[in-house]
Parts: sequence; C-alpha cells; structure tokens
Amino acid sequence: MGTADVEAVWRIESARIVAALTRFTGDFGLAEDAAQEAVAEALVSWPLAAPANPVGWLMATARRRAIDALRRRTALQDRYALLATDPAFDSAVDSMVDEVIDPDRIDDDILALMFISCHPVLSPEARVALTLRVVGGLSSEEIARAFLVPVPTVQARITRAKKTIAAAGVPFELPPAGERRERLGGVLSVLYVIFTEGSTATSGDRLLRPDVAYEAIRLARTLAALQPDEPEVHGLLALCELTAARFPARTGPDGSPILLEDQDRRRWDFSAIRRGLGALAKASARGLGPYGLQAAIAATHASAPSVEATDWDRIVVLYEALGRVAPSPVVELNRAVAVAMASGPAQALAIVDELIALDRLPGSHLVPTVRGELLARLGRRPEARAELELAARLCANQRERSVLLRKAAALD
Repeated sequence: MGTADVEAVWRIESARIVAALTRFTGDFGLAEDAAQEAVAEALVSWPLAAPANPVGWLMATARRRAIDALRRRTALQDRYALLATDPAFDSAVDSMVDEVIDPDRIDDDILALMFISCHPVLSPEARVALTLRVVGGLSSEEIARAFLVPVPTVQARITRAKKTIAAAGVPFELPPAGERRERLGGVLSVLYVIFTEGSTATSGDRLLRPDVAYEAIRLARTLAALQPDEPEVHGLLALCELTAARFPARTGPDGSPILLEDQDRRRWDFSAIRRGLGALAKASARGLGPYGLQAAIAATHASAPSVEATDWDRIVVLYEALGRVAPSPVVELNRAVAVAMASGPAQALAIVDELIALDRLPGSHLVPTVRGELLARLGRRPEARAELELAARLCANQRERSVLLRKAAALD
C-alpha cells in the first residue's frame, strides 16, 4: 500500500475513527491528535507491510496513541490506569473497531462530531478548518491549498479550535433537541462556505476548485443521511449538486471562465442534476427554506435549454421569496440580474443603484460588475467600461479579473 491508499482510507473513515475515539476517551483534541499520529505511522509502515484490515489497524493504533497520551498527563494517571487495565474498556474498544469497519454504518457519533467542529464558540474560519480536518479527513496542507492560506495558519486555527473546545467544556454529544435545529444551521453554513469557495474561488488563479466543492457535497450527503427529516439539509445538498452539475462547462481547456450564456449545456453533469432534483423534492416536502429556495433557482437554470429560454420570471419570484426569509445585499444583487433578464436593464439598474446608495456591499467587485453589464445593455458604454474596470481592480480572482478587463476593453 502506498501513500494514496493510506490517504484514501483515511479520507473515507477519518470521521468514524475520531468520533469513536472521542466517545471512548471523552477528549476531542486527544482523539484527533491520536488519529493523526496513527495516519503518520501508516504512511511509514503500510508500504512495507499492508494490513489485512486497514481501518481496524488505524483504530487500534490510534487507540494505543490515545492511551499513551493519557499516560503522559500527570493529572490523568488514575484515568489512564483505569482505561489501560479495565477489561471492559478493552472489550468495548474491540467492539468499537468492529463497528468502525462496517462500511454501511453511519451513526450519531459522526453527527456529534459535525456539531463539535461547527460549535458556536469557534470562529467561522476555525469551524471550516476543523470540519475539513476531522470530518472531511483533509490534511493541513490540503486545507491551506484550498483556501490559499499558509499551512501554519491552518495548523494554528485547528490547534486554537481544539483548545477552545476543551476550555469551553464542550461535551461529545448531540445538542438537546430544543437547540439542535438552531445549531444545525451553523453546520449547514460551514458546508455552504466550503462549497462556495470551491465553486467560485475568492482569490487565486483558478475559477473552480472542484476537489473542495466535492468534499462539501460528500459531507452534505453524510449529513442528509444522518438528518433525513431536516428539509434544509436536503436543500443545501440540492443546491450543491445542481451548481456542481455545471462545472464541466464553466471553464475552457486553459481554465478560463465560460459565461452561462456561452456554456455548452450538453457538457453539464445530468446525473448530478438528477440527484439535485431528487434532493430538492425532499426539501420541498415541508416548504423551502433559504438553501431550498437557492436550489430551486439552480433547478430552474438546470432545466432550461438556453439562457433565453430560462424562466426568468420564476427566478425573480424565487429571489423575492429568498429576500423575505434570508435578506442580504447579495440576494438583492442577484434579483437585479434576474429582473434585467425578465424585464430589462433599466428596472434592474434602479435596484443596483439603491444598493450603492445604502452602501450595502462596500468593496465588493460584484456590484460594479453587475452595474457595468446593465449600463452596457443600456448603451452607456463609457460608464459601463469604468464600472467594469473598477470591478477588475476589486476582484481578487485572476480568472474573473481577466474576463472583466476583456469586457471593458470591448467597450472602447
């Protein structure tokens, strides 16, 4: 077994291993550290002698590392002695290993792990890093590449997050039923942030980071299996699947962006569209929330044969509904784009100008991007060029910036 095999096993099983260790040691940070040490040992030993049961090997090795760590803690000597010598504990861990290697088992431990990783005591950045690390199984290097930050920054976020969780005494358990739905919103927002960074990178020289987006989809699928009666979980999964369905047509061979109106819709992933529509149907059963409404908008695009044949009136109505349940300047800006397609650029420009007057999206390249497009359609070319040039200066993604500059130059 090589490095790729170790990484594949870890990516699939990491959440179960860390969750099981946390349940049995009662220490989330220790469990995650022990699991990482087991992976490091696997990278050395597996190429020399591959284990017959890779997941069981990782679990047993991580268990030993956890007990070693407890042994080193002077304040926990009594606890170590209990864990190390109690036959009942050994029997329980053996049973735990058997459970972990069951590929079809998804239990509440993983759900509890998600809630811990997205706990409100953590900063938004820490929630994302910790979720990708302990639930997604990504290394610090992979997370750093995904979000274009230095590896030490990611490592520091994870370390601080584990210390914060320990200091706050966060228990390894599902939140009480009364607060679970509220806390679930925090989990969904973390997965949404991960997906959106993969679907349209905020900076760097790539428009898409599909590996990041697909990791968010994998986690969303897991969450949907764990919370099948929560419509917004299915709404988020539908949104991600339907958005990712367009990935194959969104960039050219050289990575340059292809705008929606120029995409070859035959290249869209129709399997992903079917999965997305199925998840949307589940979300719709109890009324659509913010993620479900966004998924319904994505479904309208996915079912249209072209930009011109898209039901823009429906999209306007959906954005109006979204603005009522989850108002934000980005929703208003997207509504303006839909209004422009449904009713013309003049009405849409009034919406954008109101956003500017209220200073709702200061410093964002999105506002001058949309305003420039609307002005160009109205024939106000010098103003449009100025807006697109401003948008290019504000845009941190090199691929998007090149498109904006190209559009501005075409207005000369």
